Amino acid sequence: QVQLVESGGGLVQAGGSLRLSCAASGSIFSINAMGWFRKAPGKQRELVAVITRGGSTDYPDSVKGRFAISKDNAKNTVYLQMNSLTPEDTGVYYCNFAARTFGGNWYGTGSWGQGTQVTVSS
Repeated sequence: QVQLVESGGGLVQAGGSLRLSCAASGSIFSINAMGWFRKAPGKQRELVAVITRGGSTDYPDSVKGRFAISKDNAKNTVYLQMNSLTPEDTGVYYCNFAARTFGGNWYGTGSWGQGTQVTVSS
Protein backbone atom coordinates (compact mmCIF):
# COMPACT_ATOMS: atom_id res chain seq x y z
CA GLN A 1 0.00 0.00 0.00
CA VAL A 2 1.34 3.40 -0.95
CA GLN A 3 2.05 5.62 2.03
CA LEU A 4 1.77 9.41 1.84
CA VAL A 5 3.80 11.87 3.90
CA GLU A 6 2.98 15.56 3.98
CA SER A 7 5.49 18.33 4.65
CA GLY A 8 6.05 22.03 4.14
CA GLY A 9 3.66 23.56 6.62
CA GLY A 10 4.57 26.33 9.00
CA LEU A 11 3.70 29.73 10.38
CA VAL A 12 3.23 32.51 7.85
CA GLN A 13 1.79 35.99 7.91
CA ALA A 14 -1.38 36.85 6.07
CA GLY A 15 -0.63 37.48 2.43
CA GLY A 16 2.27 35.07 2.45
CA SER A 17 2.86 31.83 0.61
CA LEU A 18 3.71 28.24 1.39
CA ARG A 19 4.37 25.19 -0.73
CA LEU A 20 3.29 21.84 0.64
CA SER A 21 4.65 18.51 -0.56
CA CYS A 22 3.15 15.04 -0.42
CA ALA A 23 5.67 12.30 -0.97
CA ALA A 24 4.36 8.89 -1.91
CA SER A 25 6.21 5.68 -1.14
CA GLY A 26 5.22 4.24 -4.50
CA SER A 27 4.19 5.28 -7.96
CA ILE A 28 1.37 7.77 -8.32
CA PHE A 29 1.35 7.60 -12.12
CA SER A 30 -1.75 5.45 -12.32
CA ILE A 31 -3.66 6.98 -9.42
CA ASN A 32 -6.98 8.33 -10.67
CA ALA A 33 -6.95 11.40 -8.48
CA MET A 34 -5.09 12.88 -5.55
CA GLY A 35 -6.21 15.69 -3.36
CA TRP A 36 -5.23 18.06 -0.63
CA PHE A 37 -7.65 18.36 2.25
CA ARG A 38 -7.77 20.79 5.15
CA LYS A 39 -9.02 20.33 8.69
CA ALA A 40 -9.56 23.70 10.30
CA PRO A 41 -10.27 24.04 14.03
CA GLY A 42 -13.92 23.38 14.73
CA LYS A 43 -14.68 22.47 11.14
CA GLN A 44 -14.97 19.30 9.13
CA ARG A 45 -12.18 18.25 6.85
CA GLU A 46 -12.67 19.70 3.39
CA LEU A 47 -11.09 19.36 -0.01
CA VAL A 48 -8.96 22.31 -1.11
CA ALA A 49 -7.49 20.93 -4.32
CA VAL A 50 -7.60 17.83 -6.48
CA ILE A 51 -5.62 16.67 -9.49
CA THR A 52 -6.57 13.80 -11.75
CA ARG A 53 -4.35 11.30 -13.51
CA GLY A 54 -4.62 13.38 -16.63
CA GLY A 55 -3.66 16.57 -14.86
CA SER A 56 -7.06 18.20 -14.57
CA THR A 57 -7.50 20.23 -11.41
CA ASP A 58 -10.40 21.41 -9.31
CA TYR A 59 -10.70 23.78 -6.38
CA PRO A 60 -13.46 25.09 -4.14
CA ASP A 61 -14.29 28.74 -4.56
CA SER A 62 -12.65 29.54 -1.22
CA VAL A 63 -9.16 28.88 -2.61
CA LYS A 64 -9.64 29.22 -6.36
CA GLY A 65 -7.07 31.58 -7.82
CA ARG A 66 -4.86 31.34 -4.73
CA PHE A 67 -3.98 27.65 -4.49
CA ALA A 68 -2.45 25.48 -7.20
CA ILE A 69 -2.02 21.72 -7.09
CA SER A 70 0.55 19.97 -9.23
CA LYS A 71 2.31 16.63 -9.35
CA ASP A 72 5.60 15.18 -10.44
CA ASN A 73 5.06 11.55 -11.40
CA ALA A 74 8.80 10.97 -11.67
CA LYS A 75 9.26 12.02 -8.05
CA ASN A 76 5.98 10.49 -6.85
CA THR A 77 5.15 13.81 -5.24
CA VAL A 78 2.10 16.05 -5.20
CA TYR A 79 2.46 19.74 -4.40
CA LEU A 80 0.17 22.47 -3.17
CA GLN A 81 1.27 26.02 -3.80
CA MET A 82 -0.66 28.38 -1.55
CA ASN A 83 -0.55 32.12 -2.14
CA SER A 84 -2.29 35.11 -0.58
CA LEU A 85 -2.89 33.14 2.57
CA THR A 86 -5.45 34.34 5.09
CA PRO A 87 -6.08 33.32 8.70
CA GLU A 88 -9.04 31.28 7.40
CA ASP A 89 -6.55 29.00 5.67
CA THR A 90 -5.20 27.87 9.03
CA GLY A 91 -5.49 24.16 9.63
CA VAL A 92 -3.89 20.78 9.21
CA TYR A 93 -3.37 19.88 5.58
CA TYR A 94 -3.52 16.31 4.40
CA CYS A 95 -3.01 14.67 1.06
CA ASN A 96 -4.88 11.55 0.10
CA PHE A 97 -6.09 9.54 -2.81
CA ALA A 98 -9.38 11.02 -3.94
CA ALA A 99 -12.65 9.88 -5.47
CA ARG A 100 -15.84 11.66 -6.28
CA THR A 101 -19.40 10.86 -5.21
CA PHE A 102 -22.27 10.76 -7.66
CA GLY A 103 -23.08 14.21 -6.36
CA GLY A 104 -19.68 15.45 -7.43
CA ASN A 105 -18.10 15.83 -4.02
CA TRP A 106 -14.49 14.73 -3.62
CA TYR A 107 -13.44 12.64 -0.63
CA GLY A 108 -10.32 10.89 0.56
CA THR A 109 -10.13 7.16 0.02
CA GLY A 110 -6.94 6.17 1.78
CA SER A 111 -5.74 6.30 5.34
CA TRP A 112 -5.17 9.76 6.73
CA GLY A 113 -1.62 10.63 7.66
CA GLN A 114 -0.45 13.09 10.25
CA GLY A 115 -0.76 16.02 7.91
CA THR A 116 1.17 19.24 8.08
CA GLN A 117 0.13 22.25 10.15
CA VAL A 118 -0.39 25.58 8.43
CA THR A 119 -0.91 28.61 10.62
CA VAL A 120 -1.60 32.02 9.12
CA SER A 121 -1.29 34.97 11.44
CA SER A 122 -3.16 38.21 10.88
